[in-house]
Amino acid sequence: MCFIAKSKAHDSQVNTVIKTARAFTGTPYKWGGTTRAGIDCSGLTGNAFQSISVTLPRTADAQALKGEKIKKDDLKPGDLLFFATGKKKREITHVGIVTEVKGKENVKFIHASSSLGVIETNLYTEYYLKRFRLARRIIKEP
Repeated sequence: MCFIAKSKAHDSQVNTVIKTARAFTGTPYKWGGTTRAGIDCSGLTGNAFQSISVTLPRTADAQALKGEKIKKDDLKPGDLLFFATGKKKREITHVGIVTEVKGKENVKFIHASSSLGVIETNLYTEYYLKRFRLARRIIKEP
């Protein structure tokens, strides 16, 4: 397969993951939820990646062990972002999917917020930047 075809297949996978996640926009947060009736952060990422036949573990901390670790400066749509939002600063408790990279400090990600449901947020807000722990790429580039 030539590079252009591989690149198109990669872009198509990324677009499918993001489109699937965005279909849940506005869905209320429900701990352990995996449906439009209620969903949690790892349920959202799991559903999104299942749309391209990639099965992720059920929890954010387990998902944080999958794929290739990448630097914050190298983020691309489709990458997973992991956060420590609980009391322990090292414990991964939240995950989201990068949807847009519009500049150095404008990286949007979709996630299931416990207070707002499924929304898109800029990584470079004080709350998320402070709690950001790592990023991983699940969909390998050609």
